Amino acid sequence: MNIDWAALGEVFGVTLVVTVALVGLFTLGIVGTARKPGASATAGGAGALARTGAYAAFALCAAAVGYGISLIVG
Repeated sequence: MNIDWAALGEVFGVTLVVTVALVGLFTLGIVGTARKPGASATAGGAGALARTGAYAAFALCAAAVGYGISLIVG
């Protein structure tokens, strides 16, 4: 049995980067939905923009998970 250490290291590196990116994206989604609608009077439409960005972050997370599942199944 021969282990290809370069390929194993590449898989580990890509997995680490994608995991950190996905967790960061999900965290941005949580922070965006945690903002209260009328918290700052000077922000104007920033609350709606934050909520829209949060939903986009959640959609990207769902797309990444769906892509991962399609790689495993297909």
